[in-house]
Amino acid sequence: MTEARLTRVKIGSRTIAVLRTYAERVGAFHPNARLYLVSAVISGASMGVFRLLLNFYVLSLGYDEAFLGNLVTASSMTALLVALPMGYLADFLGHKRSLVIGSTFSSLAVLLMVLFPSAPVFVVANVLLGFAQSLAGVTMGPFLMENSSEKERTYLFSFSSGFQTASAFVGNWIGGYLPTWLGSAQAVSATSTQAYGSSLLVIAAGAAMAIVPLFFLRTPRLSREQRSFFAPIEYFRKQPALLGKLILPMLATSVGAG
Repeated sequence: MTEARLTRVKIGSRTIAVLRTYAERVGAFHPNARLYLVSAVISGASMGVFRLLLNFYVLSLGYDEAFLGNLVTASSMTALLVALPMGYLADFLGHKRSLVIGSTFSSLAVLLMVLFPSAPVFVVANVLLGFAQSLAGVTMGPFLMENSSEKERTYLFSFSSGFQTASAFVGNWIGGYLPTWLGSAQAVSATSTQAYGSSLLVIAAGAAMAIVPLFFLRTPRLSREQRSFFAPIEYFRKQPALLGKLILPMLATSVGAG
């Protein structure tokens, strides 16, 4: 056997071994983790469409780019400011309830912007969206840790991140066509407020569908003593430098977006 052929055989064997290991780790995912991934895919696609179309919807109502920046800042700053309290709330409510509440608030925020398209409602809805994103964000990591072993944990986190990125990409792709499809069905322009509003209603329904898999989660019932007590103010006093490193990037992003 020639050296080149021997090298190809070794590479092929290693590739097969890696794929086999990957399949074994994925197959070991806890049912709760699988349900969460389904919810994350639906939610990621819905919010991908939302982020694409919200700007066009707001502009079609006659608002300017400065107002759009204020809306982005409202959601981002809210998510930043309530992150520590949300950590305590998620610990108190439990992971399942926190995920359900976060998804429900996201869907409700989108629905409010369509049903009551006024400046105050837009601001309130984006604040609500910031709460939802913060609650879901602080819950995700501990939930995945709780529902995975050391053997497949890295694969689960990578799948979660990859699925959300891929679903957001699909959502952006669909979002480019959705106003055209719904506008044609209603005999209105694809760039009209009605077409964008109908698209956001579909998004709200999609975000609501992401809640369904979460109802089937089975989480252990912990006593109050078993729950780790998270005191955000005390933690901030003891770890100001560490929290500063975590908070400053989000603060800079919020200011830049505004």
